[in-house]
Amino acid sequence: MNIAMNYYFIAISVFVLTLAGAWVTEKIVEPRLGEYKGEFRESMEKLTSVEKKGLIWSAVSVVIAAGLMLLLVVIPGAPLRGDEGDMPIIRSPFMSSLVPIIAILFFIPGLVYGKVTKVIRNDKDVAEMMGKTMASMGMFIVLSFTAAQFVAYFSESGMGLVLGVYGAEFLQSIKLTGIPLVLLFIVIAAFINLFIGSASAKWAMMAPIFVPIMMQLGYSPELTQMAYRVADSSTNIISPLMTYFAVIIAFAQKYDKKMGIGTLVSTMFPYSMVFLGVWSAVLIIWMLLGLPLGPDAPIFYNPS
Repeated sequence: MNIAMNYYFIAISVFVLTLAGAWVTEKIVEPRLGEYKGEFRESMEKLTSVEKKGLIWSAVSVVIAAGLMLLLVVIPGAPLRGDEGDMPIIRSPFMSSLVPIIAILFFIPGLVYGKVTKVIRNDKDVAEMMGKTMASMGMFIVLSFTAAQFVAYFSESGMGLVLGVYGAEFLQSIKLTGIPLVLLFIVIAAFINLFIGSASAKWAMMAPIFVPIMMQLGYSPELTQMAYRVADSSTNIISPLMTYFAVIIAFAQKYDKKMGIGTLVSTMFPYSMVFLGVWSAVLIIWMLLGLPLGPDAPIFYNPS
């Protein structure tokens, strides 16, 4: 019965979150941004017979390339297969070479499409197209360099670690219990998230402190991690220290040349706050209903 209720509640939660996102877009963000008057506009036109032929052959080339790549992995003794043991594919040259493999699997259909549609006639055309593509990455490279310096200086300062430790000590000192404790933990984790970009680094720092505290108060480690994920997922988009923040700005500047860190944060702030509130409410309702968080993942923990 609890498992069935879990599925129903998950579906309802996703639906409510979708409605919340749509409401923020329609009522807050879109009116603030106003009508788009930029030059960058994407349009979809009907495909010509040559383009359809190019897509068909590029799809065939992907299947063939993926099949050949598969043979280089699954056949015992294949070049991309690891040593025969418990995990010959997980611990293999294939897994350590995923980046170039993915690049090849994208390059092959693009080349086939270009040859079939006569867009690519020789190696000079390929070099020219790759040059134009890299030219469009110029803004991203500049932003990434600047962001990397900022993140490096901030990491060197140790400010994120200081905030995490003081936040944990504050939670311990006020001796809250129950739902108020969970909500305060969410707020503190969301605040710390603004200063530490890596989710795994934050959890590695906070888990040894917060998990034992919550277990002593009768809450499972799964609930602590769930509360942490609520906070972490909600404020990522307004943290300049997020790994992909420069990528988001680079994409946004296609539509608004003046888009910067402040503009992006102010645009995303309503989503962040509404999602934080909705996710927190969902977690509290889940706790009140007493539903398990997953297989063998109860909400409450018996310290004895």
